Amino acid sequence: MGRMVRHFRILAGWVVFATVLLAANSSARADDVTVFAAASLRTALDEIGDAFERDTGHRLTRVYAGTPVLARQIAQGAPADVFIAANIDWMDWLEAQGRVVSDTRRDLAGNQLVVIAHGADLSPWNELGGEAWVDILDGRPLAMALVDAVPAGLYGRAALGSLGLWDEVGGHVVQTDNVRAALALVALGEARLGIVYRSDARAEPRVSILGVFPEDSHPRIRYPAARVAGREHAASEALLDYLQSAAAREILRRQGFVVDDD
Repeated sequence: MGRMVRHFRILAGWVVFATVLLAANSSARADDVTVFAAASLRTALDEIGDAFERDTGHRLTRVYAGTPVLARQIAQGAPADVFIAANIDWMDWLEAQGRVVSDTRRDLAGNQLVVIAHGADLSPWNELGGEAWVDILDGRPLAMALVDAVPAGLYGRAALGSLGLWDEVGGHVVQTDNVRAALALVALGEARLGIVYRSDARAEPRVSILGVFPEDSHPRIRYPAARVAGREHAASEALLDYLQSAAAREILRRQGFVVDDD
């Protein structure tokens, strides 16, 4: 298990590094735009990006990783044009440093936090009580994104604490660099349970949703987007507009996200 987790972290780091290099080369063209986006957006944003390219003629480079990894890279000057975070705190952090343009900031969508298990078509729990967790874990790992840094991990720890479950199940937690890596551990059977977003679970047929955490058990899940300071060009503005279009909102809704008119 330790080797598997280290593999995910090393691989994630190299993927981000390599994609940033590609983005730096592609951003030289005026019609190109590079978006740094939270890993949980991958499935939806890939579909939105394909439609954006088709409808606008712009070329979109997509870089996915955990929100704190991307925010720190932007703070260090990485060539992102648009940033989409999985919570407001990291966007606030960049805004305080003048790294994003405040008046371009907008919330795109929300999400729900769920507990998943390895296997398809499993019966959902009637309630999120501690006994059910202990029984199904049976000493095996609970996969979560980093509980002190990555939004999905922060939300997950808050939810478990609010429900009085952290002391019971916290010792089973295996942490990953982002929520999609936690999802992968459950999908592969390396972890019995995982805490991810509803949209992640919808994207993976090898897992089942056992329960949805109450909204009041954790901070509200929001995905803010903004243009990165110093990256003013027509393509970045076009992307921000497209992300709020009816077509993009429908894709987000279909992929399990919550949009404001739901």
